[in-house]
Amino acid sequence: MPQAVPDETADVLIAGAGFAGLCAAIKLQGSGNTSFILLEKSNDIGGTWRDNVYPGCACDIPSHLYSFSFEPNASWSRMYPTQPELLQYLRGVAAKYRLHPHTRFGAEIQQAVWEQGQQRWRVETADGRRFFGRVLLSAMGPLHIPAIPDLPGRDGFRGPAFHSARWDHAVDLAGKNVAVIGTGASAVQFIPHVAKQAAKLTVFQRTPPWIMPKRDFAFSDLQKDGFRNHWRRRLFRTRLFWLHDIRALAFLGNRKAIAAAEAMARTHLERQIADPALRQKLAPDYRLGCKRVLISNDFYPALAENNTELVSTPIASIAPNAVVAQNGAITPADILIYGTGFRTTDSFSALRIIGRNGHTLEQSFAHGMHAYRGVAVPDFPNFFFLLGPNTGLGHNSVVLMIEAQMNYLLSLFRQMARKNLATAEVKPEIEAAWNTSLQTRIEKAVWNTGGCRSWYLDVNGRNTTIWPGLVAEYQLKMRRANLADYITRP
Repeated sequence: MPQAVPDETADVLIAGAGFAGLCAAIKLQGSGNTSFILLEKSNDIGGTWRDNVYPGCACDIPSHLYSFSFEPNASWSRMYPTQPELLQYLRGVAAKYRLHPHTRFGAEIQQAVWEQGQQRWRVETADGRRFFGRVLLSAMGPLHIPAIPDLPGRDGFRGPAFHSARWDHAVDLAGKNVAVIGTGASAVQFIPHVAKQAAKLTVFQRTPPWIMPKRDFAFSDLQKDGFRNHWRRRLFRTRLFWLHDIRALAFLGNRKAIAAAEAMARTHLERQIADPALRQKLAPDYRLGCKRVLISNDFYPALAENNTELVSTPIASIAPNAVVAQNGAITPADILIYGTGFRTTDSFSALRIIGRNGHTLEQSFAHGMHAYRGVAVPDFPNFFFLLGPNTGLGHNSVVLMIEAQMNYLLSLFRQMARKNLATAEVKPEIEAAWNTSLQTRIEKAVWNTGGCRSWYLDVNGRNTTIWPGLVAEYQLKMRRANLADYITRP
């Protein structure tokens, strides 16, 4: 009989080893706490930058901003980092801070249960292991569960079919009829590469995205040398921060700013697409910012190629070797690629987290996700989110939000230690007041009023994803935790 794996215990259990999980571990180390375990479902660190290996995968935030403030990199190769370079960066960070001895790979969480008598969390993984911790941090992020539309006949497709986040590099696209469903952030990046290989590429678009020019370029050796100077590098990052952060003012209601950005995007479309009919298909009929704003220099030209066709008629079904549109048109397909994004608004409720008195996270989120400051939920003592509800961004780097959240939690942990407190659980009335204020504020923002349907909104039309303000404002709010906001126990 196989020998049972012994249980493990630590002060803090961290679910996920992407940007958020690594930040949590490093911040804990810096505070003097080395009793933590990173639980990673895969066999490597990196999160979304490990999973997404499709051709052309890159970040749409500048590299010097999409990195830890405490671990700058003077050697970024270009303004916008590619997936391989980001994964290399994260691996280097994990190695520098010696996080691998703290990491348990292949640890896919089945459920987490709060044990009231012991005042601790019990986490059970799919392979039968058990981990115990005083604190449980969810660092999994919202972009990790692929969303595949439930189209009639989908499972009967005879050729290779895969989601962009599960790219099958064994499939040869050369000389094939390839159908791509979706024109979101991932599709905009991989479609130009598919167009170069496929004999015929058909792109099925539900809603055209707003696309801005991508101001990307490789850093010269002289620029890299300059970034090795602490103050130059810091000044460059600060400039990038404010250039991005002020964009939130447009999304929050500055109509002149949105109009100017829309004019720039329309000019970009007109310059790259000469065909009026194709241009009309690609022109959004909603306000810029309502859906995620994309950046690309090669997506429009790829759609203008002779071997590429854009179909804006909704899909009716998937046949064994074709895609059938609602107008009856049949598009032959040897390969089917889904560029349809992720399940974001239910990614947390899918977790089996059982809090005080058997209350589940799914029950708490039955009418939509919510959390105090994006990190704490009533009925769940010592359970905290990183990148939780309403802390996503449409204008700046989420790494900044992660760091702000960890600074807040460290402040909370220090106060608990000084007062010899075992648990902290946010008061329901405090959390409710926070979310009422947040939802009132977000109601007037372009994400809610821009005339589109996006993954920012849940099934009830409630925005549970975006932070409705400047990152600078959130950072100020998260500088110090107020212990009076929490029910505490010694």
